[in-house]
Amino acid sequence: MHHSLVDWHEAKVPDHRVLEGFHVRLEALDAVRHGDDLWRHFHGTNSDPNQWDYMFSGPFVSQSDFDAYLKRITKSDDLLLYAVIDITSGEAQGFLAFRRIIPAHGNLEIGPVNFGAAMRRSVRSTEAVYLLIEEAFALGYRRVEWKCNNENERSKRTAERFGFRFEGLFRQHFVFKGRNRDTAYFSILDNEWPALKAAFVRWLADDNFDDQGRQIQTLAALRRVDTTDTHYKKSET
Repeated sequence: MHHSLVDWHEAKVPDHRVLEGFHVRLEALDAVRHGDDLWRHFHGTNSDPNQWDYMFSGPFVSQSDFDAYLKRITKSDDLLLYAVIDITSGEAQGFLAFRRIIPAHGNLEIGPVNFGAAMRRSVRSTEAVYLLIEEAFALGYRRVEWKCNNENERSKRTAERFGFRFEGLFRQHFVFKGRNRDTAYFSILDNEWPALKAAFVRWLADDNFDDQGRQIQTLAALRRVDTTDTHYKKSET
């Protein structure tokens, strides 16, 4: 059997540095500093009732239980968690993470991703994921994974919208909240990222949104456009 050789140098371990965008800032999740905001966005009156359907924990009956959960996950050896800060309001509105980080082989996973209702279907949610993917490839990773419960249609649509490629299904992967979970696997490879990144950059640009903040071109449509743009740019007008 032929095994292709690769010119491979070990990737760097993410150092939890602040990742700054136009709309959001990603910073190390801190249970004390971000807990009140996240409790309000995840469990407040305007929160999504389905917020926790596919999360391994939650929902929580009290803020003290939620705070204990945040403290527990921020101490996990397998998770490098980032709070998503809305630059306009300064509020933490969600979190996401790197996990299963394997520098020697150049792979890592993005997840869990948990955004409050205020972030859903917003430029902030797209930018948050973009910033984390970009950081992974800037650190030298060859493969970024996205996994979700196969019943989680919202997460699967999100993965495909971002350009992750569906790889297959791990059947009866584990038991989740007393039910079987089949896990859907998606990935982006380093050689696929330049074209995907260019589409993200064009989508996130000011001139892709009208006065009401509605997108003019979709991310999927922009992936079909040949472009060499690789940096954010604000509209000149």
